Amino acid sequence: MDKNLLDILVCPVSKAPVEWNKETNELICRSSGLAYPIRDDIPVMLETEARTLTAEERLEK
Repeated sequence: MDKNLLDILVCPVSKAPVEWNKETNELICRSSGLAYPIRDDIPVMLETEARTLTAEERLEK
C-alpha cells in the first residue's frame, strides 16, 4: 500500500484515518468499526463493500 495514499485516505463514514492491515489486505477504521477491502491494489472505500470488525479487532493495535 502506497504510504502517500494512506496519508490522505479517511473512512467515508467517520472521516477518521484508516490503517492498512497487511495480513487481510484491508484498510481498517477502528472509529467506525469497518474494514475496507483492497482489490487489484485499489482501495474500495464503500460502506456497502466494507465488513464489520469484530470486538476483538476493534481493540487491536
